[in-house]
Amino acid sequence: MKKTADLKKFYQYAFPMKAALLTTIDKNSKTNIITVAWHTPISKNPPLFGVSVAPSRFSHDLIKNSKEFVINFAPYDIVKNIHFCGTHSGRNTDKQKETNLSFVDSKIVKPKSILECFSHLECKLNNIITIGDHSLVVGEVVNLTYSEGIFKDDVIDISKTKPCFYLGNKVYSDISKNKISF
Repeated sequence: MKKTADLKKFYQYAFPMKAALLTTIDKNSKTNIITVAWHTPISKNPPLFGVSVAPSRFSHDLIKNSKEFVINFAPYDIVKNIHFCGTHSGRNTDKQKETNLSFVDSKIVKPKSILECFSHLECKLNNIITIGDHSLVVGEVVNLTYSEGIFKDDVIDISKTKPCFYLGNKVYSDISKNKISF
């Protein structure tokens, strides 16, 4: 028999979602990191990627002001850093110093990419649309970088990347190695 859930927690039933680290910069070009799980491709032409960010988050204003960000897809082996970046504000915490994550220059945008992540979408802000209590931050993907050997025929090799998934309620997981091709 199916149960009925509290509508206030509807989003919990959409998990798991791949955890990612979004980097952006402040007016002094200092990089900030926020963990995001509510994200998705939106369009292939032009290449658009969307991320849900609450307006109260420090990174929301940084994205709005800098008009650039990077989506860094993170492996499970840095899960403690992923959780830290999602539970501490960059307003009063230097997340790079606290996590020891390594920043590398992005190719086109000013925000840095995270070396420990396996792929990076460099984005220029296309639009911010306020929807309910969050904003849909839409970025035009202007460059993509990834670790060599992780894709075959544009399909990710999860045995090499071991992506981190957010299950909700501060619970994270890696992914099963089971897969099927059709």
